[in-house]
Amino acid sequence: MKLLTITIPCYNSEAYMRNCIDSLLPGGDEVEILIVDDGSTKDNTAKIADEYEKNYPGVCRAIHQENGGHGEAVNAGLREATGIYFKVVDSDDWVNGEAYQEVLEVLRRFVYGDETLDMLVTNFVYEKQGAKHKRVMQYRTALPKRELITWDQVKVFILGQYILMHSVVYRTEMLRGCGLNLPKHTFYVDNIFVYQPLPYVKTLYYLDVNFYRYFIGRADQSVNEQVMIGRIDQQILVTKHMLECCDLAKVGSRKLRHYMVRYLEIMMTISSILAIRSGTEENMAKKKELWQYLRKANLALFLRLRWGFLGQSMNLPGKSGRSVSVAAYKISQKFYGFN
Repeated sequence: MKLLTITIPCYNSEAYMRNCIDSLLPGGDEVEILIVDDGSTKDNTAKIADEYEKNYPGVCRAIHQENGGHGEAVNAGLREATGIYFKVVDSDDWVNGEAYQEVLEVLRRFVYGDETLDMLVTNFVYEKQGAKHKRVMQYRTALPKRELITWDQVKVFILGQYILMHSVVYRTEMLRGCGLNLPKHTFYVDNIFVYQPLPYVKTLYYLDVNFYRYFIGRADQSVNEQVMIGRIDQQILVTKHMLECCDLAKVGSRKLRHYMVRYLEIMMTISSILAIRSGTEENMAKKKELWQYLRKANLALFLRLRWGFLGQSMNLPGKSGRSVSVAAYKISQKFYGFN
């Protein structure tokens, strides 16, 4: 059994996957690196995955599957994982070497100690092409540093500050126990990956290091604004899945419930923002349908989100009303790092 499984979803990733994998190799034999070739056809992704498996036996494994999208690649990694802890690193991202060793030391301490850790949270850095100053998503206002805590000890998450896939390492058996199964052929499922397990997280630990380096800037990247507008149906699908997957009324911790509501609020905001910025009546109708869907599914949650600041800014009538959504758009930018 390994200490940590790291799954790397790869789809035609030849140009950058080596940088990602090489940054993870210093984890040594305690780490299992699953390189999931998700039906790549245009380049040497599959060949490179096999090369690393051959050169680093017992550390790297190549998994080849028919194309199922990012979510199915994560599902494959979770099915095959032998690590006590589980992390996803996208093939165009990488990790900081010094912080990596600190992460492994923390995980090691809990594995060989008496306490159980469900979720490790670290900072991540937006590695934006052309940006002189790298923005860091950190959680110092929200989480005590280097303490094993429960949700009741969480402080304040400020608006725009969310725990994303880049921030988390989950306990593998807890992930499996929550029934996580990400939709196929769908972008933005990393939000489900983070959100659905939250009620199962009993203990968390914040390590204040800049571990994950999140690359943004490619024109074809999934978080490019125009690409996201073109995939608005998938963003809405993910949002609906998140609205359905957890019964917030059964979430025991008030602080966790509040955080999960805020997460749904930003998901509703992003779907609405994309529709507004597309400028098409078709997408505006999709926005209206999403809000109506929420109203029918959960009236109390609808009222809470609809009449909050972000909800109101998404639903003001006319062109002048839509201009108010600029503030909400900036918050969405912080969340996804639109490029």
